[in-house]
Parts: sequence; structure tokens; C-alpha cells
Amino acid sequence: MNSNFFARLFIPREKKFYDLFEQDTINVCAIADSLMLLVNEADEEKRKEIKNKMHDVEHANDQLTHIVMEELSRNFITPFDREDIHSLISSLDDVTDFIYVSAKSMLLYKIDPTQDIAIQSLADLIRQATKELDLAIKGLRDFKGVKQSLQAVVQVNSIENQADDILYTGIEHLFEHEQNAIEIIKKRDLYYQLETVTDKCEDVCDIIENILIKYS
Repeated sequence: MNSNFFARLFIPREKKFYDLFEQDTINVCAIADSLMLLVNEADEEKRKEIKNKMHDVEHANDQLTHIVMEELSRNFITPFDREDIHSLISSLDDVTDFIYVSAKSMLLYKIDPTQDIAIQSLADLIRQATKELDLAIKGLRDFKGVKQSLQAVVQVNSIENQADDILYTGIEHLFEHEQNAIEIIKKRDLYYQLETVTDKCEDVCDIIENILIKYS
């Protein structure tokens, strides 16, 4: 039995939640970065490889969610309300899930994202939003970074508004320039999926904001 095992025994159990949340946002940022790589990759086979790696990250985040739920069942002392912990980890998991679903749809619909400005713009906004989520979560630790968390929340709200604008601009462009009705349906659906990711990021921020109001 190594020394790390004994070291972990002396970590305050409530502190483990912060570590788990921060690992979660590392994964969220990683899958968003992969999405950005995917939408800039012209080769379909390489896009499939990226999507498969995204699945590994999504699966890892599912496992993290289960670990948090197990910790909730074991621990009486938590850094904030148990309901808030449950809501926060579930919402973070939604972000990862919806990013992965968007990537799957891109491959399923055989859409070349390198030829679509709306897809690339939405993917970039998703990447920006996940970086802000990472900052917001880190600011929660012991409530020592409240200002950082609140600034990140504001940024995510702004990013979500930008995504709304790109969604409707992209759909407008589709109806004006795309003649194939099936292509319109596929791309419109993908635009909505990508924009929904920014909605999910905003959901996480709403929970963080509520936690900060309660405890800071």
C-alpha cells in the first residue's frame, strides 16, 4: 500500500468534492477542445477518430458523476447543500453529453464542418464557455474566488447570447442559400444542438450563482 493511499485518508472528505468538480471541468474543456479540432478537420476519417476520443472523455465524465453521487451518499459533511452538489455535477455532465451528441450528429449527417461558418463559430463559443466554466468552478473552492466565479458567470451569459445570434443568422443563411431541403434539416438540427450546449453551460452558471448567493 503506497504513501498516497495514507495521504488521502487525511484529506478532509468535504474537500474531495472540489477536486472532483475541478476534474470534471478539465474534462469539459478537453471535449470542447476536441470539438474545435473536429470542426476544423477536413478528413472524415480523422473526424471519426476525434469523435471516438471524445467518447472516452464523455465516458470518463460519467464515471466522475457516479463518484460524486457515491461521495454524497457516504459523507455527512459537504462543502455546500447536497441538492446543489447533485444539480451542479448533473449539469456539468449535461454539457459533456451534449458536446458529444453534437459531434456524433456531425458524423451521422455527414456534414463537412469546415465549410460551415455557423458550425465553426458555435464550436468556438462552446470552447470559450467551457473555459469560463472552469474558472467559475475553481472560484468555488472554499469560496475564496467569488469575484472570479461571478465574472465567469457573466461571460458565459454573454457567450450564450452570441450563440443565439449565430444560430438564427445561420438558419437564415441556410434558407437563403441552400436548395437541398434535407441539408437544411440536417444543418438546422446541428445548429440547435450546438447552441443547446451554450444553454447547458448557462444552466451550470445559474447553479453556481445560486450557490454563491447562499454561501458568500
